Amino acid sequence: MVEYILIIISAIFVNNILLSQFLGVCPFLGVSNKLSTASGMSMAVCFVITLATVVTYLLNMLLVKLGLEFLQTISFILVIAALVQMVEIVLKKISPALYASLGIFLPLITTNCAVLGVALTVVKPSVYASAANGMMNLGEATVYAFATSLGFGLAMILFAGLREQLSLNDVPKAFKGIPIALVTAGILAMAFMGFSGLV
Repeated sequence: MVEYILIIISAIFVNNILLSQFLGVCPFLGVSNKLSTASGMSMAVCFVITLATVVTYLLNMLLVKLGLEFLQTISFILVIAALVQMVEIVLKKISPALYASLGIFLPLITTNCAVLGVALTVVKPSVYASAANGMMNLGEATVYAFATSLGFGLAMILFAGLREQLSLNDVPKAFKGIPIALVTAGILAMAFMGFSGLV
């Protein structure tokens, strides 16, 4: 149980996928103008990262048994793209309202490198693993994926709130738009560095 708590704290705060590992920066900068769009993207990414990690973890076990580890990256990319398409189709049929609110975000998740980054991280030897061989088990991989996606969402929502406040302030002309967003993202990343001694 303690291992899972350490994984959660580390994935959300210490090794935040956006602010420490710099994966998924494109939606971080592109979709964080409003708090509502950032929270919608965060929910969609949370679902897709967790689901994709479980499926790719099981696929990797099959690839290792068959001796086809060299197909890992390309097969993970195909699985992620297929999962996003399936999620889009299911949401369109089951909940049109939710599909309408997330419709624009779902295709963006296919190209979000954070999804592939988490899927590749859980199949490599890790400091989070409790097994003697250094590999995560399925439970640890799932908890790590979910916590990482929560960390992604936390960073997105914090950044969107900061950007909304910045839009109300008088920013110098040279810093308007992306420049002030990059400065703000850097300061937010430095703030998250304060968590580095927790785990």
